Amino acid sequence: MAQSVWGYDSDNGPDRWHENYPMAKGDKQSPIEINSKDVQHDTSLPVWHASYDPGAAKTILNNGRTCRVVFDDTFDRSVLRGGPLTGAYRLRQLHLHWGSSDDHGSEHVIDGVKYAAELHMVHWNPKHGNFARALKQPDGVAVVGIFLKVGKTPKPEIKRILQEIDNIKTKGKEAPFQHFDPSILFPKSRDYWTYHGSFTTPPCEECITWILLREPIEVSSDQMAKFRSLSKNGENEPVNPLVDNWRPPQPVKGRIVKASFK
Repeated sequence: MAQSVWGYDSDNGPDRWHENYPMAKGDKQSPIEINSKDVQHDTSLPVWHASYDPGAAKTILNNGRTCRVVFDDTFDRSVLRGGPLTGAYRLRQLHLHWGSSDDHGSEHVIDGVKYAAELHMVHWNPKHGNFARALKQPDGVAVVGIFLKVGKTPKPEIKRILQEIDNIKTKGKEAPFQHFDPSILFPKSRDYWTYHGSFTTPPCEECITWILLREPIEVSSDQMAKFRSLSKNGENEPVNPLVDNWRPPQPVKGRIVKASFK
């Protein structure tokens, strides 16, 4: 398995990542399965707040592994604070993980329940100077995770991302994506679980404070199908649907998951 070609197929998928990225076998890996009976309700956990500048959105791209929206993070214009965090974390990008059908696709699993997709909003701690340095610190990165479930009343806000899918059909395609406030994607409830973990993609750095929102947002089955219309291959290659780009749950290894709610 060559360094640059990790993916989600049997020959280069999550079971083999550790061959090139030993951290993938670390003690604080993500995602995990959360079991309500093991979660500690922590009354001292504050509410989290996001203040995002819609002007910070820059581009949307298909990198062959996910659909990603990139934001300007050169200064504190879109930040996350509160909750388990100390200080303000800057929004850098958001991306999604989804399945080949509506009954799976999320990375975190809640009491055995898998959702159709999981949205990750990736923020970093500017006290470390830059993103690369933040990756080496236990408090370097904060990710807000939002579950997408298929339902009858889809959230209209996800439409903006789906509208651009046709412009990034194949790997390597990028399109402008301006004036977008990602906080419109948040569910009504601010309830969350939090634990210390890792990126769910190589090199799987263990630098993440997870803020996993309890309430999913709803999408339609047609909207999910749109994500699956992306190709993991380039423009002049045969279409190879980009699906099942999720990592299965990793061992918890004694970590405590805290909940802001009872």
